[in-house]
Amino acid sequence: MAASPPSTRLAREADAADIARVYNEGIADRGATFETEPRAPADIARMLAERGDRFPSIVAERDGRVIAWAGTSPYRSRPAYAGVAEFSVYVAREARGTGAGSAALGALVAACEARGFWKLLSRIFPENAASRAICRKQGFREVGIYARHGRLDGVWKDCVIVERLLGDAR
Repeated sequence: MAASPPSTRLAREADAADIARVYNEGIADRGATFETEPRAPADIARMLAERGDRFPSIVAERDGRVIAWAGTSPYRSRPAYAGVAEFSVYVAREARGTGAGSAALGALVAACEARGFWKLLSRIFPENAASRAICRKQGFREVGIYARHGRLDGVWKDCVIVERLLGDAR
């Protein structure tokens, strides 16, 4: 039987422990981020507070449990980039392949468009087929590859650059 569709909403400080749990699985799996150190709920609460309403984070829930989150962060400090945000999406291991990541990203796109952003972008490891598929499903395009963009556990990693234009920039 297929999993029920997840519901989505803006993340709250009270979600910090659940977001940390999902994010830490992604860090441990070494397939979605250059981060190597787990995050404590206090780290996530601080991040949510610092980004405020301008840079939204979304959680996806199923049966009252947070199973995915998507968040934005500033791209660059120059005023010319005020409408551009970077994003990340993480899905709990038990919910991967169930539509939770796509739901979270779709809700994040809508929240960013409502806030006047004109572009979302991210970098994805080329071998992360699931993230690339979620982005394609949500209308992102792959615009290039950063070769040897960073090292993870001493190994060079490339990154695929994805972007989606929003609002009148479309």
